Formats: sequence, structure tokens, C-alpha cells
Amino acid sequence: MRTEAEFTDLYENHFSELAAQVCAYLGDSTESQDLVQEAFLRAWQRWDKVGSYEEPVAWVRRVAWNLATSRHRRNQVVRKFLQKSSPPEPAPAASPDHVALVAALQQVPAKRRKALVLHYMADMSIASIAESTGAKEGTVKSWLHRGRRELAALLSDEAPEKADPDTMPIRIRPLRTTGTAKVPRPQSHRASVKEDRR
Repeated sequence: MRTEAEFTDLYENHFSELAAQVCAYLGDSTESQDLVQEAFLRAWQRWDKVGSYEEPVAWVRRVAWNLATSRHRRNQVVRKFLQKSSPPEPAPAASPDHVALVAALQQVPAKRRKALVLHYMADMSIASIAESTGAKEGTVKSWLHRGRRELAALLSDEAPEKADPDTMPIRIRPLRTTGTAKVPRPQSHRASVKEDRR
């Protein structure tokens, strides 16, 4: 079995040349480097075997080219689809309210933030969020309640102790990015925080 130092030498001596070869095939430098790194990662995971080959670089090269070929085929399928599709509508600029809401959400602890986004943005029920996160429904309700209270304090013009999360409407709408289809949302969906008490 070859040593870790020999793997490091293999990587340092051949990464650039393999990335250049794959780039010439795919035409994308960043993607090519990612694929070659993936090939080296796979070699390292099997280094007890690959390291015993006479030319380990040949194994890495073959894996990198297999990955590149698969990626090229997928890219061709995507390009054909995009050629047949109508160009997407330009993405709307984020409103000041949306920017403020996203900034406030970043100050809410991760679990509560995830629950708020899944419930109000992805329209997931408490039961679905519990199943998705592996938490109990009571825990999800607690996350939502505490998260709303924190958002109310962060977004309210009033003093934090006067902010009432039970009367504060939460309107989280996803900001579409360029290349995504416009998906109409029901006009009636302007969830108040009381909706999730079910």
C-alpha cells in the first residue's frame, strides 16, 4: 500500500493537468476542477487498492473522464430543454420589506428559522415539518411561537416588549431567481401567525 505522502504527491503533480484536460472537454474551468477533485477523493477513499496500482493517475484520469462524460450528457439534456422553453420572466427586485424580513430571519436561531420558513414559505403543516425535521409536533409549535416572537421584536417599530407576535401578519414570499418559472401563489394565502395553531 502506498503512503499518504505519495497520494499528496500524486494530487499535486497531476491535478492541474487533469483539470485542464477535462476543461478542454467541458469548457468550464470551475466544473472541471470540481470533477477532478471528486475523482481524487474517490481515489483517496480506495487508496489501499488504488495506491497499489502501477499508475494510480490512470485510475484517477479514468474516473474524472467518466464523471465529465456524465456531466456533459446531463448538460446536453438541459440545453435542449432550455432551447425549447420560453425565456423566464426577469426576477423582480427584492422589496424593502423582503430584505428586512430576510435580515431579521438571519438573527433567529437556525431551528426556529427553518420552521418559520417551512411553515410560511413552503406552506408545510406542523405535522409535515415535524416529520421532516424528526422533531415532535409540540417542539415545532414551540419553535414557531418563539420564532414569531423574535421576529416581531426584530421587525416592530414599537418597543420589543410591546410587539405582539399573535397579531403580526407574516408574509414570507419566495424571491424568484432568474431561470425559475413563475409559480402563482393563491391570493388568499396571507398567513397570520394564528393559522398554525392547528
